[in-house]
Amino acid sequence: MSLIRRSNVFDPFSLDLWDPFEGFPFSSGSGSLFPRTSSGSETAAFAGARIDRKETPEAHVFKADVPGLKKEEVKVEVEDGNVLQISGERSKEQEEKNDKWHRVERSSGKFVRRFRLPENAKTEQIKASMENGVLTVTVPKEEVKKPEVKSIQISG
Repeated sequence: MSLIRRSNVFDPFSLDLWDPFEGFPFSSGSGSLFPRTSSGSETAAFAGARIDRKETPEAHVFKADVPGLKKEEVKVEVEDGNVLQISGERSKEQEEKNDKWHRVERSSGKFVRRFRLPENAKTEQIKASMENGVLTVTVPKEEVKKPEVKSIQISG
């Protein structure tokens, strides 16, 4: 069984992904593996930002794919002193009366991702930048203090 099928055998660019949940009540019916709300409204499931997280000797680094969003549409916040929250919203494209849509695959709506930061995070020095649809959040780490070792003389 093939996971990829062609909706038109004569068009090599018309590929559809097979949806194993097609026909179930929560299925979108559009070949998507992400369920949609029944209303199909602007708050339909936005698959959310894909985020990579890595740790370097100097910092914790988060990279989020947010294609098509401007930096004004994305928020980076710290809650409760140690929870990093990355959120944003992609607005639904305005429809014209004369437009005839053949396929809608780009999603719209809100996304929120939260990450608990470790104790060594310097939350007051967090920096964020956006370039080519990739948000990079850098959380500096405090220097690890080596425990002071004190030698004790043994008498006797």
